[in-house]
Amino acid sequence: MDQKQKQAGKANNISRRELMRDGAVVAAGLAAGLGATGCQTTEVGKGVEKTRSYNPEMQYRPLGKTGLMISSVCLGGHWKRVDKMVPGVFEGDNWLSADLDSDGFKKNRRDIVTRCIERGINYIDACTMQEVLAYSEALRGRRDAMYLGFSWYQEEMRKEKYRKTEALLGTLDKGMRQAKLDYVDLWRITMHEQSGRHTNAEVDEMMGALEKARKQGKCRMCGFSSHDRPHIKWMIETYPEVVQVVVTPYTAKSKVMPKDSVFDAIVKNGVGFFGIKPFAGTSLFKGDSSPDSLTREEDDRLARMAIRYILCNPAITAPIPGIINPHQVDNVARAVREPDLDEAEAKELSTAMDEAWARLPDDYQWLKNWEYV
Repeated sequence: MDQKQKQAGKANNISRRELMRDGAVVAAGLAAGLGATGCQTTEVGKGVEKTRSYNPEMQYRPLGKTGLMISSVCLGGHWKRVDKMVPGVFEGDNWLSADLDSDGFKKNRRDIVTRCIERGINYIDACTMQEVLAYSEALRGRRDAMYLGFSWYQEEMRKEKYRKTEALLGTLDKGMRQAKLDYVDLWRITMHEQSGRHTNAEVDEMMGALEKARKQGKCRMCGFSSHDRPHIKWMIETYPEVVQVVVTPYTAKSKVMPKDSVFDAIVKNGVGFFGIKPFAGTSLFKGDSSPDSLTREEDDRLARMAIRYILCNPAITAPIPGIINPHQVDNVARAVREPDLDEAEAKELSTAMDEAWARLPDDYQWLKNWEYV
């Protein structure tokens, strides 16, 4: 083993104590208000050349205690405005109605994945049947270039008939078969947004499915998605040997709670954290994300500032924005190389997020509950 490999191995084996120390220090700083006036970042995970799609222009962070190094920004599965790139691709009234067989759509998703690989972005979070199928196809022939998160939410915990261990394992098997996957990197079951609605017995069944799938080699890691902060904390603390990754909201308006933050449990237990809705859906932006939008430059800058704000908290593995064109991939990748927010930028972003909050549609008002995490 040469010196470079030894250094990479050492970085990949960053100690849990170091992760806890760095996360606790910066989380405490954010709780004291640093997130509102600029940020102080702690760079984590140097020398990670062995990770998938490594690019020296990208930064990488440990995915909790899994031993994997993940790019500091990743690809969220949603494609809510992809009709701006592929006109007419939506067959119904929402983004999940996209025609997955459309040549334009398939090219768009493959182009996005290609640019992510080129920029060193190495994780895709797929949380619906449509996303699993689309991204599995986009990764065909280069499966090992990116880590793939899997959730077939239509047949997981949100429906009563799937709240048993064997039923959930059946969903995993079905999804893998339809997507032609030999394995998934992360099975992150989608729960009710208010997951406290699930009984303890149902949660135990879900944890049993996750643990069994990992032992069977069907998934390398396991976790869940929920929007219920107290319940997330309880599940991490109750099932510390099962929960490796959590997927939940974290926006450019979020702050760490001074007491009883979910990050207390995340840092203590070495749990990876993927933050959804980094741009408050699309409410942060003034334009419609089309290539010829008159506010494209301004919206790009707001997107980068939001990513930089979120990365002030090193307990977060990565924000996972939805992306509709290669330019947006370049933009979020650029954000991780920019310096910490200064005071003027922090104030500008704070004002922009106040405006985003005012623009939130009725079905996104719940996001306001995530100002403190």
